Amino acid sequence: MRSLEQRQQGRAAVDDDVRVTALRIAVSRLRRQLAVLPVDFPDRTIAEDELADLAATAGRGIPEVPRLRRSLLLVAGAIGSVSALKPGLTEVRNAVELFGDPPRR
Repeated sequence: MRSLEQRQQGRAAVDDDVRVTALRIAVSRLRRQLAVLPVDFPDRTIAEDELADLAATAGRGIPEVPRLRRSLLLVAGAIGSVSALKPGLTEVRNAVELFGDPPRR
């Protein structure tokens, strides 16, 4: 088991990672934009669930790039052509891109 001090140091390193911070902020903003959107669309629940998962993933530390990209695709597909959410989705995409490309196979 890791000591409390080791966990706190690890957590501090994650808190200092600007990529994680940018992802948290972008996901939070898009979740708020989606929450106040009066329009209902077929995959809204999928977008909300995936954004909640992204928020939780960012809260646990540095996420895996393939997982981030999968989530981004699900959110983009679920939101579809809801133009009011485009700026927020772009911000999430930019935050995901900060983590770089997944390793090539």
